[in-house]
Amino acid sequence: MNSIARRLSNLFGKSACATEPLNSGRHQLQQLQQCRGIRVRVFNGNLESALALMQRKMTSSGIERMIKKEQRFHIKNSEKRVLARKNLERRLRSEDLARKLKAIMIKKVRGL
Repeated sequence: MNSIARRLSNLFGKSACATEPLNSGRHQLQQLQQCRGIRVRVFNGNLESALALMQRKMTSSGIERMIKKEQRFHIKNSEKRVLARKNLERRLRSEDLARKLKAIMIKKVRGL
């Protein structure tokens, strides 16, 4: 638990909300959420359910991905190549799906 809190504090650094002025729109909401952090209440001393709730909130807000992305240890070149290949395949699949959906929507609009 303390290691997660330590990683989060290192990830966000010194209170970014106090040093940077808030911009308008979506960025302001995102920055405000980062300043507030994740808060979980412990009811009746039930720490297990509170930890499970915190885990769900972290996954849904994307903090887990940011922590994994901010790895402090060395990644071997072979692992980097594997990750790069997987990312490329994922991106190509996504672009292909977008192209297919666009074609379907054009046909639907034209009434073919």
